[in-house]
Amino acid sequence: MRTLTLPASAGRGAVACAAAPVLRRSLLLSTAAAGAAALQSELQVSGTTARPLRLGAAASKIRASADAAQAATFASTDEAFAWSKKDNRRLLHVVYRVGDLDKTIKFYTECLGMKLLRKRDIPEEKYTNAFLGYGPEDTNFVITGSTNMTSAQVSATSVARTVELIRAKGGKVTREPGPVKGGNTVIAFVEDPDGYKFEIIQRPGTPEPLCQVMLCVGDLDRAISFYEKACGMELLRKRDNPEYKYTVAMMGYGPEEKNAVLELTYNYGVTEYDKGNAYAQIAIGTDDVYRTAEVVRLSGGKVVREPGPLPGINTKITSIVDPDGWKSVFVDNIDFAKELE
Repeated sequence: MRTLTLPASAGRGAVACAAAPVLRRSLLLSTAAAGAAALQSELQVSGTTARPLRLGAAASKIRASADAAQAATFASTDEAFAWSKKDNRRLLHVVYRVGDLDKTIKFYTECLGMKLLRKRDIPEEKYTNAFLGYGPEDTNFVITGSTNMTSAQVSATSVARTVELIRAKGGKVTREPGPVKGGNTVIAFVEDPDGYKFEIIQRPGTPEPLCQVMLCVGDLDRAISFYEKACGMELLRKRDNPEYKYTVAMMGYGPEEKNAVLELTYNYGVTEYDKGNAYAQIAIGTDDVYRTAEVVRLSGGKVVREPGPLPGINTKITSIVDPDGWKSVFVDNIDFAKELE
């Protein structure tokens, strides 16, 4: 497998996007949770604290609407994009492929303070998932490890204390605690047993310790447009760092201080990335996978798995890829809630 190697001047994006043994996205964790080391995690990222799914009298209306939509089409692209913005969406989880599931679970629970939320075996598809996180899946973003991960960010109240805990547990520290290049925020980098990179960021207490997942893109404006239209996300902020030759755009379904978000990183002059075979996808909740697939096509995206039930568990999903080839899976909200019962 190949690793992406960029010059030191490429800055934060290069660090976060080049994870051994293959190029992966980065996961950002807040030290508020990781530093507590007592917090719990899961190997399958699922859900943010914002916009929890509430089932009740409205559930039957949502289901009826989704079932009817299988044969429905939008009257115009404007109508499709407007629906996408109003759809009940949130980031559910991020999926990484791992070599030894038990070893990975041990690292995430003992070193990053996550909790094993559940395990799921899908013999029809020949894989097993483990879901880990800092809170229940119906309200929090989690990580899913699959035997069949980019870098992530975790927040903590003390990066130094968190790093020492990880080191004491046998974890690998690849960047000692210190201020980020071009800024004052204290960060550190650690790696899990499969080489997935986690950025620990010093931040006050937050309801969503799994802060963000990073994707490197070749055309930032194109990527922003896609995630706004096809995925119904909002551009939360954009920051250019010419000194270190990268630009980032934060995308999501709510403010960063309360929700897990997607960080799109553009490294000056880099238009393509080797995806490898380790990172799998991000999962996003939706009230209607059929309409979602239609919106994606109207946005110029590619649907790689048609809407329909997943073998073995009957949860309806649809899979798409963005213009850079990164995969996302939209999951029916009601079916997802049933999985957690």
